[in-house]
Amino acid sequence: MEKGSVSIHFVQAALAGMQARGLDTAPVMRKAGIAPALLAQASARVPVGAYAALLRGVAQVLDDEFFGLDSRRMKIGSFALSCLLTLGTGGLGRALTLLCRAYNTTFDDLRVAVRREAGRAALEIMPTRPDRPVPVFAVETLFVYIHGVACWLTRRRIAILEAELPYPAPGHAGEYQVLFSANLRFDRPHCRLWFDAGMLDLPVAQDARTARSFLNQAPDSFLVKYRNPDGHGRRVAAMLRRRPPAEWPGLDRVAATLRCSPATLRRMLRQEGTSFQAIKDRLRLEMAQEALARPDLSIADITSLLGFAEPAAFNRAFRQWTGTTPARHRRQIST
Repeated sequence: MEKGSVSIHFVQAALAGMQARGLDTAPVMRKAGIAPALLAQASARVPVGAYAALLRGVAQVLDDEFFGLDSRRMKIGSFALSCLLTLGTGGLGRALTLLCRAYNTTFDDLRVAVRREAGRAALEIMPTRPDRPVPVFAVETLFVYIHGVACWLTRRRIAILEAELPYPAPGHAGEYQVLFSANLRFDRPHCRLWFDAGMLDLPVAQDARTARSFLNQAPDSFLVKYRNPDGHGRRVAAMLRRRPPAEWPGLDRVAATLRCSPATLRRMLRQEGTSFQAIKDRLRLEMAQEALARPDLSIADITSLLGFAEPAAFNRAFRQWTGTTPARHRRQIST
């Protein structure tokens, strides 16, 4: 999503509710500008705008803004009403509590909550029935939506410190680096997104007027994470992209180029929900995925291209980013 595109996996998951009901998905896809043939291409990506249009189309067909992921429909308009409840609440903590309460009156199969623990806070998703785990796409969708609303309410990117997810790393786990955090924990007993508890004290900085614009543009407005287009993260990424990874400057040199101290740069990146290491990891992952799609490049070639000392180091890093190995990823995208 950093490049304005979405893995075809999310398209497939969004269509599953229609397919389960025997509905033809091709018209909705074409209306959104997505060719149905792309569903057969594991490495395909679609523009964020087209994916957002697809989500709107599926919601309209099903009259369900949660795309058939719960036993009870989330009827069209429910999301807007939930967001409007958060306005005028004073602080983000109270706003998120009301947003969770609204979701919990809608869903039968899951509950959402905000919890505090040792200076951190978490958005938490819990199944209401142990024998019926929350679908992966439901977790992805809810976390993206609620986190996106929180960022919008406070007019800032809220950094996700850690993501705990109750399922094995999926094949598209690399997307989670952008969706959630570089600090991912799969196969965990809980489903939580952790952030600094101090964020809950931030004031709500939106009103009914600005809400109209936000809701009119949803879900486009939060599928791409809230970012300042002139922010330090974008400037650092642009600076690194101009050089091969082996020649990337360190944090001190980057800070000097941006005319600030290393401590200031760290603080500004943290406020934007990222870090110098996370930016480097994201760029390397993008380069790795592009290179692995090229059959003319060996794993050794890609290792050198990305600035790793040896293939084993590249293998470890790629597994940490995506939950799979470079070789397995290459086989998946070539089938």
